[in-house]
Amino acid sequence: MADIVTCTLNPTVDTSTSVDHVAPEHKLRCGRPSHEPGGGGINVSRALLRMNQESTALFTAGGIMGEWLNSMLAGEGVSTIPYPISGSTRENFTVLERASSQQYRFGVPGPKLSPSEWEGILQAVASLDPAPRYLVASGSLPPGVPASFYARMSEAVREQGTRLVLDSSGEPLKAAVESGVYLLKPNMKELQQLAGEFTDDHTRLAGIALELLDRHPCTAVVVSLGAGGALLATGGRSLRISAPTVNIQSKVGAGDSMVAGIVAGLSRRWSLEEAVRYGVAAGTAAVMTPGTELCRRRDVERLYRIMTGDEDAESRSNHESAP
Repeated sequence: MADIVTCTLNPTVDTSTSVDHVAPEHKLRCGRPSHEPGGGGINVSRALLRMNQESTALFTAGGIMGEWLNSMLAGEGVSTIPYPISGSTRENFTVLERASSQQYRFGVPGPKLSPSEWEGILQAVASLDPAPRYLVASGSLPPGVPASFYARMSEAVREQGTRLVLDSSGEPLKAAVESGVYLLKPNMKELQQLAGEFTDDHTRLAGIALELLDRHPCTAVVVSLGAGGALLATGGRSLRISAPTVNIQSKVGAGDSMVAGIVAGLSRRWSLEEAVRYGVAAGTAAVMTPGTELCRRRDVERLYRIMTGDEDAESRSNHESAP
């Protein structure tokens, strides 16, 4: 079993295409579609692979779309544990309007899981042998799964010594915080909703994160700040980690790439600060790629060296090969 396991309850096959103009009541001639695996934890595993870090992706899979999803992941070289369900894995749809360069993203609900299915996933996670050092739970919960799911997952893996890294929102995030997880990765809006306090002041955001840690059995909070980088709160202190300025192509996948970078650093036994810095580099690298493409290793390494003050990073990066 890999050192890192990701868990995705609501995965998807992401289909993307383009059209000259989006207009109602007209038959729109689209370009040739592309298809990619999707879903929070799955994208974390895919981004980890791009950083030369192994992981295993555990996810629900149903119907032909579930088989296709597993096949695509295997084709990329991702180690998988598909958990069979009776419903069919969903498909999301993204359309690029070429005239405006605007993206239209259509997300559909996932299949409803029965109690025996989502309870079976908890059992599958708790039965991983050997237990992974890090379990990344990321993405939305499909219909039928209670908001307490991630909290129950935290309790299930805590006895094994597995550290849960959670990227979620709303009631599932709130319940998990109260139960306790190792690391939370909310964005600014998600942290504000969790605390019931809304502010754009980064100093106050740091205070909110530290107060959350004081009240709940969690080790660290990493707040993604978009182009502003990330805010790390842990051990009674906070640290702002700025992101390098880059040319933004697409923001899709930046959050998952950031989580992947953080967990990759932790798996390499780096400090939390250095792991989060690597995560910011990975998230920044992701916005440099078009469409739904995730981060590229050469970009992650180059940006990380720049962030750590290596003056020769840019010149050396020109000699690197693609991952």
